[in-house]
Parts: sequence; structure tokens; C-alpha cells
Amino acid sequence: MRKPIQILLWMVILLIFLPALSWAEPDYLVDSDWLTEHIEDNNLLVLEVRYHPHRYFTVGHIPGAVQVQRFKDLGNNNANPLMRFPSKEVFQNTLRHWGVNNNSALVLYDDSNTALVSRLYYLLELYGFNMKQVKILNGGTTDWSAFEEMSKETSPARALGKVSLKPANQSMFVEWTDVYKDVVSLRAPNVILLDARPVDMYTGKVIKHSIRGGHIPGAVNVVSLDGTSSQKWRSDKELAELYKAIPKDKTVYVYCHDGFRMSLAYLQLKHLGVKDVRLYNGGWSHWGNRLTLPVVEGDEAYSGDYEL
Repeated sequence: MRKPIQILLWMVILLIFLPALSWAEPDYLVDSDWLTEHIEDNNLLVLEVRYHPHRYFTVGHIPGAVQVQRFKDLGNNNANPLMRFPSKEVFQNTLRHWGVNNNSALVLYDDSNTALVSRLYYLLELYGFNMKQVKILNGGTTDWSAFEEMSKETSPARALGKVSLKPANQSMFVEWTDVYKDVVSLRAPNVILLDARPVDMYTGKVIKHSIRGGHIPGAVNVVSLDGTSSQKWRSDKELAELYKAIPKDKTVYVYCHDGFRMSLAYLQLKHLGVKDVRLYNGGWSHWGNRLTLPVVEGDEAYSGDYEL
């Protein structure tokens, strides 16, 4: 009789713990204890992306951290809108001025629930940096400052780096023409268009970052920042619930207003097992300012002429 009881006991244990075992926090997310242990490692470089860049000095930063100015450093300064992706050559030059080499270990942090560093992480992946060498500080400035000192001194200048990037991975992004063709025109059944902005911006109740409100016809709304809380990622169970309407076997095009929230959605979706996720280069700041491109207001993906 012991064997059936043992089998039953193991079944109960599996039912309790299997959900937790089937999900694991991304290995690129680390906490402040991990960073404290590794901050003196050779080749480790800490990069800070603050919402308000001046707080690098006024509030402080992790000692030794390099300041990343989120718009200037992570966008295309000569494009319209500014937050189209920087070219390989420009981004590579930016990384070199931070002191990045091919063998550098990078720790990225922000004060915005990892949305800002998600953009930096995405660009590193887009241009072929070895992502096994990149970590994100889960909890950001809040997690670090709870136990460690912040510095207000400018970090010592680093020697010019020698990192070499690769051409952009074309499978990681789309242009407005792809969105217009596949979603607005063809309504391709294998493509999902996801709007990662706040609900009021999706519906058009709030107009920001463009002269028009609303969303691209066909877009569904999942607010990527709802997958975070207190500067940290929510549990995998909560993330799966947030994105339950997004099939894992579809190609997902994602946009937001300026490139940060969609990058967070990219990381969240990839972590949940969605294989093909592509970001709209330019996002709503591009589409919403092109007056000839169609816009839908309200909480439905399609409305008006686009319901037919």
C-alpha cells in the first residue's frame, strides 16, 4: 500500500510546484545583492537611464555608473520622430564613448520600472551584441538605494571602447508600411498589432506625443507597464494573465508613443514564449503625426469605416 500512497504524494507535490517550475524569472534580471557582489568584476560596466537625466547628478547614481541620456543616446537625433532607431554606426560610437568593448559585461538600470532600459537592451540585441553579457537591475534605483549609497559625483571617464556591432536584425522591427499593409489593409490572420500605451492614450481620451489621439486600426491594447510594480517585474503568472489575449504562435507587431513601453512589451512577450515579436520603428509618434494615415478612437480595435 505504501507505493500508491507515495505516487499520490508525488502527484500532489507536482500539482503544487509544477506551475512555479514551468516559469522562471528571466536570467537577465538581477537584484541589488547580485550587483553588490559583482560590481568590482573586471569588464563590468553599469549604465543608468533616468526618466529625468539631471537626476543622475541631483539625486545620485550607482557609484561608477555611466549616464545614458534616454532621448539623445537611444534615438535618431536627425530623424522625425527622434525616437526612430539610431543607425548601427551612431549607436556603436555611443557605446564606445561609454567604454563598451565586445567582452564588456553590462548592467542596465533605470527609475521607470525597467521600461527605459528595455529600449537599451533591445538596441543592443538589434545590433548583435552578445546578450549573455547583459543584465537588467530589477528594482532599479529603488532597489539599490534601499540598502546602498548613491553617488552625486560624475563617474571617472573610461577609455574609449572598441565594441563592434552587426547590421540591424531585420526580423526584429517593422516600418509603418508593414503595419499598413499587414494589419490595416490585409488584416493578415497571422499578425497581431499590440499598442503598449496607457488606455486613455489608446482610446484617444488623452492626446500626447502626436497631434492626433487614438490608435492604429486593428491594434489591441495591453499596457506593458501593468506588468511591473514598485520598479520590478510582476510574477510570470501575472504577466501571462496580462498577455492572455496574445497568441504565442502569431507574429506580434508592437508600438507605443516613443519607443520605451514597446521595448518592455518586447521583453515581456519574448519571456512568455512568443517567438516572433517586432517593434514598429517610430511608433505612435510617427503614425499619429502623419495626417493621411488612419486612426481609430475608442476602446475597440476597429470602429467606423474599419469595422466593415
